[in-house]
Amino acid sequence: MADLLEEQRESWGTRGGFILAAVGSAVGLGNLWGFPYKLYSYGGGAFLIPYILGLAVVGFPLLILEFSLGHYTQRAAPDAFKHGHKKFEMVGWWGIVLGFVIITYYPVILAYCFSFLWYSIQGIIGNGDLPWAGEGLEGVDKAKSFFFDNYLGYTEGTSLGAIRWNIVLPLLIAWVCMYFCIFKGVNLVGKIVWLTVPLPWLMLLILTIRGLTLEGSMQGLAYYLDPTWSELAKPETWRYAFGQVFFSLSLAFGVMITYSSFLHRKSDINNNALIITISDFATSFIAGLAVFATLGAMAFVTQQEGNAVGVENVAQTGPSLAFVAFPYALAQLPYSAWFSLVFFFTLITLGIDSAFSITESVLASIVDKTGWPRAIVLPVISLIGIGFGFIYITEGGLNWLGIVDGFVNGTRGIMFLGLMEAIVLGWLWRLSILRRHANSRSDWNLGRWWDFAIRLVIPIILGTLFFWQLFEDINNEEGFLRSPDGKWNAPNCVGVGILIAAPLISFIFSFIKSKHNDNTTAATTDDLPVKGRFIGLVSFLVAVVTSVFFIISMKSENSSINLAGFSALAIGGIAATVLSMYVLEKYDSGNCRTSWFARWAGIFGIMEISAFFARFLYEKSAAVTNAEAETVRSHELTGVSYAILVVVFLIIIGGLGWCFYRAIAAASKDEAEQHPDEVGDEPKELKW
Repeated sequence: MADLLEEQRESWGTRGGFILAAVGSAVGLGNLWGFPYKLYSYGGGAFLIPYILGLAVVGFPLLILEFSLGHYTQRAAPDAFKHGHKKFEMVGWWGIVLGFVIITYYPVILAYCFSFLWYSIQGIIGNGDLPWAGEGLEGVDKAKSFFFDNYLGYTEGTSLGAIRWNIVLPLLIAWVCMYFCIFKGVNLVGKIVWLTVPLPWLMLLILTIRGLTLEGSMQGLAYYLDPTWSELAKPETWRYAFGQVFFSLSLAFGVMITYSSFLHRKSDINNNALIITISDFATSFIAGLAVFATLGAMAFVTQQEGNAVGVENVAQTGPSLAFVAFPYALAQLPYSAWFSLVFFFTLITLGIDSAFSITESVLASIVDKTGWPRAIVLPVISLIGIGFGFIYITEGGLNWLGIVDGFVNGTRGIMFLGLMEAIVLGWLWRLSILRRHANSRSDWNLGRWWDFAIRLVIPIILGTLFFWQLFEDINNEEGFLRSPDGKWNAPNCVGVGILIAAPLISFIFSFIKSKHNDNTTAATTDDLPVKGRFIGLVSFLVAVVTSVFFIISMKSENSSINLAGFSALAIGGIAATVLSMYVLEKYDSGNCRTSWFARWAGIFGIMEISAFFARFLYEKSAAVTNAEAETVRSHELTGVSYAILVVVFLIIIGGLGWCFYRAIAAASKDEAEQHPDEVGDEPKELKW
């Protein structure tokens, strides 16, 4: 590790600056419109059960994994993965490439926010009216027409159409803001986030208090929190809950690896990760309270006027919620322009942190790889990003924004990369070294459960979600890439093209000579004895044979043979995984190296188990979808809804309180800390 410390690396000014920056990256526009809509759509308060479970078993352990890797190697994602083996570098670049795709369209959404902020200012300066203001159903139509027709000039289909020049200046403003947030490095970011992270929390608090004090707000909260327990029986509810956790915490983009690489050598890892996880959840949940309390009040106003607009009519997701439903609701309030100003300024401060954090991860990766100065790389990235941004500010740009985001920021894209990350670091690295590294610098220690979470639980969950999506794509009756009548599906072809291009580009980048080529690789284990070769070979053969039998059985038209193939897949996968885990637990030490057969048998076994679960859930989901009935929503908060509110706030307050208590207790100790990389009592990382 000493070779990595020879070079002075920039660091965060304070622990609080790092925490706020990481929270700012995790908390983005999706917290305001993604989480509330998914909670409303998939069971209300019942959705919190799989979501909180997902935070505990997927989000939190993966966040610690990324923090540990970045802090241990002191490098951005590509060089951090390369520290284990040069062939792993492409996994780091893969996330960076997908992150770059995101920053080509994310600033476009920020541009929308800047535009609506300006409309709000004009309303304040003028007569106080907003240009989309209207009442009842007519008002909803007016808000929708203003955004889609007046502002976007929106056209359906895959044609781009003409550039909307009214969005060009806001797009440039968004990129300029991002540029000046990070052009001086993380020291400046650590100061900026003290404004851009607490400020949206304050704005959300204002919107929440104002929404809750409006007459009729309880109706909206009932739609938000009323639990529909039957939704928990639908596999799709769990799929979206775990997916929301994964995307919300900015995992696998390389952001958290990059941010933690700038941490001081004695910085806490575990406690910081828990604080960030709980803070992200708290922001999402409170944002939902603000959104639905306001929508409920809007529905009440229209009901009183005899031209009712129900909460369900405007509870939409994505841009429609932020730029149609919520603007309409705000227009019904007194001093509407002022509240509109607060809302869109909140969106900007929420979004800007996520945007510049991904940009910083791309920037740091290129600088670490090439040694080129930030002063040259950042302007180039910005210009390229602006150029691609013009695609999304055309008349059909919103369609393509949704298409690209659905592929990159979805199960096929970033979640699959998270699966790769867990497999590479869990099975092909010495995971115990990262755990010991995290524990040596944290206010409290991780147990062995973390190793099992990274190696087994998370890969099985993410693998199941990926294969489930794959089964849906393959069995799409309309054809995923090409319809039965021979027509190509252009959006899906473009999306798949991006997903294929990302690993290819990453593979090419990994072969470029690195500035740190000599000091990012660790000592080799070639001289160490190999253990577990026989058991590893047996488990590997079990995994291969069951996979071959499964493939052959699927080609048969006999349902009994199909069932036998799936049963064999599950049994073989479990057997291979158990044997491989036994070998790793017994021999994965500094005195020997574990057989590659055992490692790859475990990976194949995990994939077989995931495929089995995915097939079961796919069939279960199809059966439930065909039989599902319309959900009846309550218009009033029930005792269960109030209980959910109490439990959630106890989790948030109790969790953060415990984290701060441990941090204060650790800081008050006068004992001298002993760090493995400083005193030399930890085995060196080994190159595989």
